[in-house]
Amino acid sequence: MTTDQGVRAQPRANQLLTEVLRGSVLRTVLAIILAFVVGSLLIIFTNERVIAASGYFFGRPGDLLSAAGTAVGQAYSALFRGSVYNYNSSTFEGAIRPFTETLRFAGPLIAGGLGVALSFRVGMFNIGAQGQLLVGAAAAAFASYQLHLPYGIHLVVALLFGFAGAALWAGIVGVLKAFTGAHEVIVTIMLNYIAISLVTFLMRTPVLHPPDGSNNPITIPPDETAVMPKILGGNFDVHLGFLLALVAVLVYWWLMERSTIGFRLRMVGINPDAARTAGINVNRVYIIAMVASGLFIGLAAANQALGRDGSFTPSVDSGIGFDSITVALLGGSRALGVLGAGLLFGAMKAGGPSMQVADVAPEVLGVVQGLIVLFIAAPPLIRTIFRLPGRPGAGGTPKAPKKAKQASGSPEAAHALNAPTKVPAGAGRVVATAASTGAPGTGTGTGTTGTATTGTGEGANR
Repeated sequence: MTTDQGVRAQPRANQLLTEVLRGSVLRTVLAIILAFVVGSLLIIFTNERVIAASGYFFGRPGDLLSAAGTAVGQAYSALFRGSVYNYNSSTFEGAIRPFTETLRFAGPLIAGGLGVALSFRVGMFNIGAQGQLLVGAAAAAFASYQLHLPYGIHLVVALLFGFAGAALWAGIVGVLKAFTGAHEVIVTIMLNYIAISLVTFLMRTPVLHPPDGSNNPITIPPDETAVMPKILGGNFDVHLGFLLALVAVLVYWWLMERSTIGFRLRMVGINPDAARTAGINVNRVYIIAMVASGLFIGLAAANQALGRDGSFTPSVDSGIGFDSITVALLGGSRALGVLGAGLLFGAMKAGGPSMQVADVAPEVLGVVQGLIVLFIAAPPLIRTIFRLPGRPGAGGTPKAPKKAKQASGSPEAAHALNAPTKVPAGAGRVVATAASTGAPGTGTGTGTTGTATTGTGEGANR
């Protein structure tokens, strides 16, 4: 949209995304609790003891309640033992091992969540993290065994290859959106399929496949110099990837909250037409946003490719590409929020096997994760269930500043405060209305059209 067509209201898709991402901590906690409550009901209704006790409920209702409480208690205690602290272990090493596994699983989730969160802040739906992760992992794997470099340097180079692969694949989306207007949802979905087929094909060729004569898609094991070192010793599997994910959280926070480019990214996410009117090259921002998103996802890719001693197959993404969307939504696309969400989902992945040992279907946690996304993505549902007050001005016209309200003593002035600003071609750039900046306004003619002067530019207010 060109500047002479004016500044429209915030696009509907951006309004919905903004409403989802600006959810309060209370609403997020309630969504998680509600999801676990529904998960508890699934555990109860599928437990054998509960089903057996339900046959004589009216004769001995206490047995059903006792069986239900025991089923839920055993399930979630198994989740705790498998993800936080195994109090049944006889050694300290065995007791804290579950927490280290949570950190290991959380590393790529945090990195991928940051990448998806960045695109959300720009008003783009990057659901192509799976394809970007696969391409980045393939690039990192290629560098890990094809380039024989000294220890330290080799790992850095392999990481850079992973970043470049994922950023390149994500950059395709930004370029297509910027120059052709192609919707990023459609493009990322198609690129996911292309990436899966492309990486699988390369794993069958000498580019990635070991010379063993088999036809199974698999990569060559990385050199020892390109493997991420374990940060707690050889007895624990958590490695450097988790520390790099923490660094990525700090980088993301600075980029989005303190840098100039972050301000431009957020401005485009709020209203691309207003950003374009203010002189921001929106198409360039789209490209930068997708490339930056791919860089964070590239860290998750390198984590998966270089955080192991052996080969990997096309299933190396382990669902991280789509789990990253959940992490970004749950974290509200904020740095600390994504960190907490990544740890939560890492705990679910680490505790899943323990719950399965406790005779709880592993699909229950998948249902819980899906319900969390559902409740986070439907703010009115949570507000209705828990009778929470609505956010003032949510999804509506932003309220005028107090000073501007005081300066508007007439209905016409109040109307001008809430009216969008239209910039005629060649008339200069309007950065505010006369009422909101204190600049003098002069009425010309009849109706609702007037002239406002700000600096050297003029704008007509409808």
